[in-house]
Order: sequence, then C-alpha cells, then structure tokens
Amino acid sequence: MKKERPRSVLITGASTGIGYETARAFHQKGYTVFGSLRRSEDATRLKNEMGKGFYPLLFDVTDHQAIQKAREEVEDTLGNSALGGLVNNAGIAIGGPLMHLPLEAVEKQFSVNVLGAIRVTQIFLPLLGARENHGYSPGRIINISSASGKIAAPFMAPYAATKHALEGISHGLRRELQPYGIDVVIIGPGPVVTPIWDKGIDIEPFEETAFYPAVKRFVEVFFRYGKTKGLSAAYLGRKVVEVFEKRKPKTRYAFVPQKLKNWTVPRLLPPRVLDYVFGKILGLVK
Repeated sequence: MKKERPRSVLITGASTGIGYETARAFHQKGYTVFGSLRRSEDATRLKNEMGKGFYPLLFDVTDHQAIQKAREEVEDTLGNSALGGLVNNAGIAIGGPLMHLPLEAVEKQFSVNVLGAIRVTQIFLPLLGARENHGYSPGRIINISSASGKIAAPFMAPYAATKHALEGISHGLRRELQPYGIDVVIIGPGPVVTPIWDKGIDIEPFEETAFYPAVKRFVEVFFRYGKTKGLSAAYLGRKVVEVFEKRKPKTRYAFVPQKLKNWTVPRLLPPRVLDYVFGKILGLVK
C-alpha cells in the first residue's frame, strides 16, 4: 500500500500577492513549503518571516537550468520522501492594444505564463509521482489561471490568451496523467488586490494611436476596480489550500468578486452582446 501524499508543496512566484499568501497559508497548516523567487533579498525576507518549514528556491520560470537545480535542492531536502503538490502561480500581465504591442512583449507573456508552467511541471512531475515505484500517493497540481481564462477583455488579449492556453494544457495534462493518478486542478480568480495593479499598463506608447482614449478608460475603470473591489490575496491563498486538500475536487474553481455580475452573467451573454458591453464601457462603440 502506498503511503499518504506528503505534506509538502512547491509554489512558484511566491514573493508577493497570490503566491506569497498561498505559501503562508500552506505553511500555517504545517506543510513543508518550497517557494520560487527571483531575487535573493526576497528569499531572505520570506525565510526570516516564515522560519522552519519554508525553503526558498531561487529561479525564474524561464530558466530551465535553474529549475533543474531547484529540483535537486528539493530532492535533497525531502530525502526519501516525495513532493505532495505543485502550484503554478508565477505570471505576468502585459496590456495594450494588440495592434500596437511589440511581438517581443507577447512572446515574453507566453514564455512566463505558459511555457514557464510547462517547464516547472515537466521537471517536477517525477517528484509528484510520475515514475515507477513512487511509493507515495500521487501529488496534485494546481494551475492558477484567471477569469481571463474564459473571458477575454480588450487590451488584455495576450494575457487572456496565455490563460486560455494554460487551461487547455491543464485539461489535457490531467487526462494524460491518469495512469499516475496525478490530478490537475484549475483555479481561476477574478480581480485580486495584488501589486500587479500598481504596475498597471504603460499607456504612453499608445498616446498617438486611435486606441488611446479607450486604453486610458480601461486603466481607469478596470484597474481601479481591481485595486478597490478585488478579492484579498490572503483569502485566495486560503482557498487554494482548501481546494488542494479536497478529496475529490472539481476540475476548475472560479473565485470572483460580485460573482453574478462579473462572472455568471458575462459567461451567459452571447459573445456579440459582450463585445457591445465592453465597447460601450470603453468608448469603442460609437
């Protein structure tokens, strides 16, 4: 008989926001937590804050060699045990009218949000149970998507595309991993109060384009909503742990503020009607 799933988890992008609060929530429940960070000062800060049971891993999800090294660190730390879970959280948001966005910016978005999740998953799958004679109950993968994984807003097309891609990969991977029993669950939050809203969209490059008034309006309306009405990252972190610990979780969870207005109704509207709604809000429809 296989041993129970180990109480250990790797969370990517753990320095701030959803990743940070998810790491804290797992750590507070007694899990051994590995958190990926890109800066050594963040590693020191989180290690000092959480103490025993938290292990910082310095890697960028676009750096294959650094991820391989991190896997070796995790193996050394776990010894004869295994990894119980992986939360693919690391991501960036680049916005603006697709007509004028540099292709390099779009490529970066995909490299982090999509290929980054694939890189980390491929490298850590054996520790989660994708190998012979694993000895433990299979681990579980949670991929942090977004409401944008189902609803694409104007001026966030590349971001929405990466989240649509991540969701497709999640469903396909879950079906592929059935022989190993490794589950893949999607969590798609709506707006969450994180530092991502402070970074915003640099609208200056679009000042001379016809889209400028609408992009400016988009930042004013949607970013203000995200900063003031979004879910707290701490709440979402607790929800991630809750979903992770479910015996039989659903394949996808949507945690969205004012869910009826911001999730249920837009998903029920015909796409042409939703086009018009976005257009009227942003002044894209005359």
